[in-house]
Amino acid sequence: MMRIIDWLKRINNGVAIAAGLVLLACILLILVDIVLREFGISFGGSEEISGYVMASVSSWGICYALTEKAHVRIDVLRNKSKAAGRSISDLIALCATSFVAIYAAYYVIPVVEKSFKRQSLANTSLETPLIIPQSIWMAGWIWFAVTSCVLLVCAICLVIQRKHNQVDDIIGTGTE
Repeated sequence: MMRIIDWLKRINNGVAIAAGLVLLACILLILVDIVLREFGISFGGSEEISGYVMASVSSWGICYALTEKAHVRIDVLRNKSKAAGRSISDLIALCATSFVAIYAAYYVIPVVEKSFKRQSLANTSLETPLIIPQSIWMAGWIWFAVTSCVLLVCAICLVIQRKHNQVDDIIGTGTE
């Protein structure tokens, strides 16, 4: 069970590094565009590309936040509970997170399908085929749903086995 969790964490760590590198590249693109504008030159589209990058990095970044226990929770009651109560509270929070992830992934898919069928282009000077940024965005939401559901199944198994410390290790709240 813990090998599955470690595997998810390694993948999401790699995703976080990749997302950080993409953000850095986006910053460089914007900076170069700004400097070039001072000379009356602009390759344009940096604002469009940065919007796509932000949407993609956000959908993928929530997976990393989940495995690193960085999602915000109001845990006044949780902290006053015993180990079993904390585990149940953590399961409820992860159930809600999984529901939102599945719901979002479910409704993102038709958006991408519609863009694909219509061969939609961005209404900008770049005329980006929307299937490209939307597919990356969609994949992030699907990965978030998969990650949250795998964590949920693992956590339920650990609660059944009464391994509350391990539950806290994988889905508890982060340290302050």
